[in-house]
Amino acid sequence: MAGGATLGRDFGRLWAAYAASAVGTRLAFDAFPLIAITVLHRGAAEVSALAALGAAVGAAAAIPLGPWMESRRKRPVMVAADLVRCAALLSVVAAYALGRLGFPHLLVAVVVVAASDIAFGAASGAFLKWLVRPDDLVTAQGRLESTNWTATVLGPPLGGGLIALLGPVATVVADAASYVLSAAGLRAIRAEEPPPPRKHPAGRGSRPGAGDLLAGWRHILAHPVLRPLFLNTVLVNGLIMAVAPLLAVLMLGPLGFPPWQYGLAFAVPCLGGLLGARLAGRLVTRFGRHRVLRTAGTLRALWSIGLAFVHPGVTGLLLVMAVECALITCTGVFNPVFAAQRLTLTAPDRVVRVLTAWSVTGKISIAALTALWGLLAVATGPRTAIALAGVLLLATPLLLPRRETREEPEPAPAL
Repeated sequence: MAGGATLGRDFGRLWAAYAASAVGTRLAFDAFPLIAITVLHRGAAEVSALAALGAAVGAAAAIPLGPWMESRRKRPVMVAADLVRCAALLSVVAAYALGRLGFPHLLVAVVVVAASDIAFGAASGAFLKWLVRPDDLVTAQGRLESTNWTATVLGPPLGGGLIALLGPVATVVADAASYVLSAAGLRAIRAEEPPPPRKHPAGRGSRPGAGDLLAGWRHILAHPVLRPLFLNTVLVNGLIMAVAPLLAVLMLGPLGFPPWQYGLAFAVPCLGGLLGARLAGRLVTRFGRHRVLRTAGTLRALWSIGLAFVHPGVTGLLLVMAVECALITCTGVFNPVFAAQRLTLTAPDRVVRVLTAWSVTGKISIAALTALWGLLAVATGPRTAIALAGVLLLATPLLLPRRETREEPEPAPAL
C-alpha cells in the first residue's frame, strides 16, 4: 500500500485520541454492572436489563443523529460526543459521592453513553475517510484495530486491580478522564476539515424527515457489495456475542473454572487480534482487499463450534484459548479490511448515515440474539445452544460478497 509507512501527524493525533478512549473504556469494562451489583445491590434480572435495554435504547436514540451529523463538520461532533460521555460518567460519580445514585440514573447514563458511542463511531469513520488517502485506509484501520486489541488485553486486568483497590467507581473516573484526553487529541488536529455537504436546499427546514432516518439502511440494502457485508457482519457478531454469557455460565458453573482462569481464557487470545490487525495491510498488499476479506471472513466462522466441546481441567482451558485465539486472529485481519472497504464504497455525503445504520442494527441484533440464545439455553442447556450458534456461523461465509468492486463512489443527491 503506497504511502502506508506514515499517515501524517494529524492521523497520529487521531490515533492517540482513539487510544486514550479505548484504554479508558477497557479499564471500566463491566463497571456499570459491578456498580449495580455491589453498590445498588441489584439482582441478575436488573443487571441484564441494564446491559441489554441500555444498549438497545441508546442505539434507537442514535438514529436521528445520523442525518443531523451528515450536514456538520465531523471533528466537532466527535469532540462533543467525548464530552457528553465524560459528563454522563461524572454524573454517576457525583451521585455516588453524594449518596444519591439510583438504578434509573445508572440506566440513563448507559443510554447516553451508548448513543454517544454510535455518534462518535459514525463521525470518526467519515472524518477518517477524509483525513487519509483511499490507499491508506486499510493501514489506518489496522492501526486503530491493533490499538483496540492491545487495550482489550491490558485494560480489564488493570481495571480489575483498580477496582480491587478503590472500588468500581474509580474505573468510571478513569474512563471519564480518557474522554477528556480524547477530546484534547482531536482538538490538536491541525488539518482544516472542509464544509459538510448541504443536504437541505434553501427554503427547506433542517429537521430530518423519516426518509433521512432510513437513508443509511436504504443505501446499504441497495448496494451489491455492502448488502452481503452488512448481513454477514451483523449475523456473525450477533452469534458470537450471544454465546458469551452462556459460555461464562458453563465455565464458571458446572465446569468449575475459577474466575481468574476464565479471564485468562479470553485475555490471552486477544494478542491474536493484535497480530491479525498488524498483518492485515501486508496481506492486502499481496493478495488484494477482496481476497483477504473473503478468506478472513470465512476462516473466522469456522472456530466457534469448538467451544461446545469445552471440558474441565487444563485441557479444557487450552481448548477455549485455542478456539478464541484462532477466532480473534481472523477477526483482527477481517475488521480493518472490512472497515476500509465499507468506507471506500460509501460516498462522502452518506458515510455518517451508513455507519450509524450499521452500528444501530449491530447493537440491536446483539441484544436480540443474546436474549434469544438465553431462552434457548434454558430449553436445551448452554452447551447445545453454543453448538447451534457454531453451526449457524459455519453458513455465514455464504453471505460474503462474491465480486470485487474497485471504483470509488461519487457523491450523490440526498437520499
